[in-house]
Amino acid sequence: MLLTIDVGNTHTVLGLFEGEEVIEHWRLATDARRTADEIAVVLQGLLAQSPLLKGADIHGIAICSTVPSVLNEMREMCRRYYGDVPAVIVEPGIRTGVPVRMDNPKEVGSDRIVNALAAIDQYGGPCIIVDFGTATSFDAVSAKGEYVGAVTAPGIEISVDALAAAGAQLHKVELVRPRSVIAKNTVEALQAGIIYGFAGQVDGIVERMTAELADDPDEVTVVATGGHAGLVVGESRSIDVHEPWLTLIGLRLIYHRNAV
Repeated sequence: MLLTIDVGNTHTVLGLFEGEEVIEHWRLATDARRTADEIAVVLQGLLAQSPLLKGADIHGIAICSTVPSVLNEMREMCRRYYGDVPAVIVEPGIRTGVPVRMDNPKEVGSDRIVNALAAIDQYGGPCIIVDFGTATSFDAVSAKGEYVGAVTAPGIEISVDALAAAGAQLHKVELVRPRSVIAKNTVEALQAGIIYGFAGQVDGIVERMTAELADDPDEVTVVATGGHAGLVVGESRSIDVHEPWLTLIGLRLIYHRNAV
């Protein structure tokens, strides 16, 4: 089995592949203070508690990270506890097959490239990936499979925290769809503003991006991923596909391109 690990600023998502299928997955809080030994304990605990994995062996590991300190500990964890297992870490020098057409390609996060590869493989190009993470990221991929640009906006969680911190009578609310857009109480008013506001933001940005990305907007596939994608997908007019494991799929593809 192939273990894939996507370390984000807020959450770390792990997935186990059997062939091309994700058969088990977990979502953890990203903790930059966690050591290699602690990561190994958590990982081995997760693997041990899954009834699907009794007696199963990990034959490979693929990792990408937007948090350098965590990446360093992940690298050490692989060396100490999985030294006989081939590991591919997405960093400069790794073959991705995705040309990056940016002013400074080194600025592009590894997860963005991984997502671009997965989207092209699964849906073809041109496409736009909307990743609902710590930030809401919009990545544009050309018909040729090139990463050609991006838009970055504050994420849902950041926006909710900022609103609760700045408003004396406002507080964090459960992120669920309210009964109606025109709310009758403060909680549902906040929920409506968050969910419908972000859906409108997505539609507006995607419309402008598709106009620049292709002559025919219908040629562009819009793929949603990330922890909060499920909140917005049903309210957005522009999202075509919801793929929660897009980054993990990309890691699987990169592993097979680079593993010896």
